[in-house]
Amino acid sequence: MNKVWLACGWALALAWTTAGLAQTAPSAAEAARYTGVLAAAQRGDLAALEQLTPAALQVRDGQGRTALHVATFARQHAAIRRLAGAGADLGALENDRYDAVTIAAVADDEDTLRLLLSLGASAQRVTSRYDGTALIAAAHLGHAGVVRQLIAAGAPLDHVNNLHWTAAIEAVVLGDGGPRHQDTLAALIAAGANLQLADRQGLTPLALARARGHTAMVAMLERAGAR
Repeated sequence: MNKVWLACGWALALAWTTAGLAQTAPSAAEAARYTGVLAAAQRGDLAALEQLTPAALQVRDGQGRTALHVATFARQHAAIRRLAGAGADLGALENDRYDAVTIAAVADDEDTLRLLLSLGASAQRVTSRYDGTALIAAAHLGHAGVVRQLIAAGAPLDHVNNLHWTAAIEAVVLGDGGPRHQDTLAALIAAGANLQLADRQGLTPLALARARGHTAMVAMLERAGAR
């Protein structure tokens, strides 16, 4: 195994995925320019959201964010409920192809994620420029509570993104090997994730954990029968 190649490959992949996961919440300047439904979603103004029209639900800002995206970033739960009740598309994607579920997952916002899932949002959508999922994004970041919620909601355990990584691989390769990522990997193992799926170089989560020196993860994977 070429350790130089691995180090370069991981560094490049980390740069790619970090850029992809750096979802852009509305800036203060953007939010100040919002009008209508977007302004109401940002502020959680339920009175302004009382008379939503189908056209209002289609309004997007310059980043392609709908009112639901805006309310999710702002953690405006009552506004999210109102928008969902009015028929907002819970799976709408903004310009970088993120839906509200993935936005909440990346933010480690378990309360908003729980609300979205209870309203019928899907944990199964393919999102982002990497053709990933909310589960892969959360595993990358070590958001174990989010990972468990998504698993319970039917997120695809073994989805392979266009970097040829699964949630288990991302937890190992892009994690720090510490408690958060160990907990994340434990959740994936307990749920029955396929630990034999390999990356483009044929490296499984176990091989990658060994190469990264993540000894606790190695032990976990070996106990689970990974090869």
